[in-house]
Amino acid sequence: MALEDAKKQVDTAFTRAELRGLAYENAFAGAPSFLRRRYSKDLAGVDLAFTGVPFDQAVTNRPGTRFGPRAIREAATLQAFDAPYGWGYDPLSEMSIVDYGDLAFDYAHTASFPDRVTTHIATILGAGVGVITLGGDHFITQPILRAMADRHGPVALIHFDAHSDTWADDDMSRIDHGTFLYKALKLGYVAPETTVSVGIRTDNPDTCGVHILDAPFVHQAGVEETVARIKAVVGERPCYISFDIDCLDPAFAPGTGTPVWGGLASWQAAALLRGLAGINMVGGDVVEVSPPYDPTGVTAIAGAHVATELVALYGYTRRKG
Repeated sequence: MALEDAKKQVDTAFTRAELRGLAYENAFAGAPSFLRRRYSKDLAGVDLAFTGVPFDQAVTNRPGTRFGPRAIREAATLQAFDAPYGWGYDPLSEMSIVDYGDLAFDYAHTASFPDRVTTHIATILGAGVGVITLGGDHFITQPILRAMADRHGPVALIHFDAHSDTWADDDMSRIDHGTFLYKALKLGYVAPETTVSVGIRTDNPDTCGVHILDAPFVHQAGVEETVARIKAVVGERPCYISFDIDCLDPAFAPGTGTPVWGGLASWQAAALLRGLAGINMVGGDVVEVSPPYDPTGVTAIAGAHVATELVALYGYTRRKG
């Protein structure tokens, strides 16, 4: 069946009729969309949408994450043939999923950007559709969380990162990827008692009361204990997952703006995400993939895998029956 479909499938980002099911278009051909889902602004009957936010004007070091959504989509063509491994079900066949395309914004009018992000995400949520966002630098999570909080109330947050992103900054007009969590806490989009940061390995004396499971903890305590700690923090609350690719060690994700050694291995990230099955996930993002610093493409591949795991997590509690 797959071979026969491969002979006739091309540009399924535009031509596929069904929103469910695997795709067998050649990975090296056609127009890339995330997991070969159809590009569509029509959210009728849709369960989950992907969208890109190609923004990198808030970085403290190397730019380039504006190219992240495009690179992640291309890398994801390798994963559209099969159900995500180890989940025991196929979310691509059980959910109607579209690629909603990228956020449109004026790159020269940075001040208007946060509101555009919030409105963009709120439009998707307002249609009763879940959303997973491909970044972009980590600032984008702040206006996304605003839309999530407007929809669900303050959400629990699972934050994978090398950095706490709680550097104090009470100027809410500043756009900075290192302060997104500080401001989200101060603005009430999330609460410290229901927020957990995983993989941290840079010093910040003020973590604003957030639960910290740093990289040494993950390495020493192991995946099972780390998952148990995360689930104890978020409970059954509506939960958002933000995955900064620099949570991974630079050996696994060199293409990022602020790499830090001693991070998680890709197998640890995969095991942690699969271990979170059953949480009440309402949305997520993958950020800080910066293709210019990784000619091999391995960072984008990691980002595509993380996003695919988020699909499986989102659908896990929504499976039929």
